[in-house]
Amino acid sequence: MPEPTPAVQQHILPPLILHPFTDAAGSLRALEDAKSAARQLHLDGGALSRAEQLRMRLLEGRYAELRMLFFVGKDVFRWLWQCRDYAQRTESLRSRGLAEQSFAEFLISDTPNEVAAKLRAWGVIDYARIFARSIGIQAQFREPPPREILSVEYLRDYYRFADYSYTCWKDSVKFPLLAAGDFTFCLYASGEYAKMLEQQWSAAEEADGRDPDAIR
Repeated sequence: MPEPTPAVQQHILPPLILHPFTDAAGSLRALEDAKSAARQLHLDGGALSRAEQLRMRLLEGRYAELRMLFFVGKDVFRWLWQCRDYAQRTESLRSRGLAEQSFAEFLISDTPNEVAAKLRAWGVIDYARIFARSIGIQAQFREPPPREILSVEYLRDYYRFADYSYTCWKDSVKFPLLAAGDFTFCLYASGEYAKMLEQQWSAAEEADGRDPDAIR
């Protein structure tokens, strides 16, 4: 009788903590409305001043998107660094040469079902593209770029630059892929995670016989 195959250890990565970005859905809808109105105005032969107003609304929407993606990318990069640190400190992973790109590809292309479901519950459907572009934006800028330094051409098509930037970042090193099912992680909104920590601390203080309210 053959011996059973040993179970593969599933590595639990650090949690991915994201600051709120679902408000961007409103700016995206406004952006689409502005684009539709601009197209209709062009067909109707509307006044140039009105067309210019709509163009400015379009660019404002693009800039709002870019800033949102910058901060999402900041959270994602923090998580990528934490994952790489975890791999370097874990004996069974240390020799595999895992890079930030390994974990980025896992996040984008092999998102755990629980994480994908939570993102959809937040109203974030196209999360793979959002994460990829957020990394691309973060790879270009160390701080949110002021509006005035961005050309109209860049701002109008920033998402194309973000896509190319992500591809360049991903292809800048050779990296191993993570095996599906070998890794998992939890996703939290920043406020949700802070509340969970507070509850854990309160429980620990009560277990020690201390009054949490007295400490505060």
